[in-house]
Amino acid sequence: MENNYKRLMRSSSNRSICGVCGGIGEYIGIDPSVVRLIWVIASFCSIGMGALVYFIAALIIPQE
Repeated sequence: MENNYKRLMRSSSNRSICGVCGGIGEYIGIDPSVVRLIWVIASFCSIGMGALVYFIAALIIPQE
């Protein structure tokens, strides 16, 4: 039996810091730059909470 589902993984090719935004962009099917831009805007709006969530995601999401 074959599994045909996608897994969320940190990207090794589309990475700036840890590859979280690149992995999310590849998983959703959009440009990782758009994910990075949304993440930066969310971080500024939440007084830096986005940066904390990013590094927690980097610890939880496995490497590609």
